[in-house]
Amino acid sequence: MMASVRTSRLEAFSDGVLAIIITIMVLELKVPGGHTLAALRDDTGTSFLTYLLSFVYVGIYWNNHHHMLQLTSRVTGGVLWANLGLLFFISLFPFTTGWVDDSHFARTPVVVYGVDLLAAAVAYYVLQTVIVRAQGEGSPLKQAIGRDVKGKASPAFYLAGITCAAAIDAGRLGSWLAMAWFVAVAVMWLVPDRRLERAIGMNIARGDTE
Repeated sequence: MMASVRTSRLEAFSDGVLAIIITIMVLELKVPGGHTLAALRDDTGTSFLTYLLSFVYVGIYWNNHHHMLQLTSRVTGGVLWANLGLLFFISLFPFTTGWVDDSHFARTPVVVYGVDLLAAAVAYYVLQTVIVRAQGEGSPLKQAIGRDVKGKASPAFYLAGITCAAAIDAGRLGSWLAMAWFVAVAVMWLVPDRRLERAIGMNIARGDTE
């Protein structure tokens, strides 16, 4: 109970920011010029796909952030600043997503989008590390994340995508390959991972018995 009280303001603030980010992104969707499915496909189709990808990313961060804070018993100044760093890079998603869509997947906007995704991943890792260090020996979060295979693989996927977009100059091939890498990361994180949920359950059980 004490952990939820101590982290409630941080989680509420973060949830509010993420909700605003999603709202801004959906407002960027283009309204079809006609009243047919063809108009919807031609005018909004690509915009919706880029929105959907970024929406999934925001959802993944929201989900993992929530579980992370469930295993956080103390919010330090370092945790607050690291959390703001994460929110900063996620708050750029509407801008980078809109640029990719408006440019029809041109190389530079796709590279910038990939850099933003990479920066958000690094910021999440920094937040995670700061929390673990604040918890000290026997950190519940450290035990829960284990080897953190997904967390280590994600930056490599982002770098692969950024490299494809920057290096392959053959129409939109490099950009599409880059987006494929970015989609792969999202799919990887959508696969259920029960480690944090199990750790939360064990943490609650220990709290009830103490």
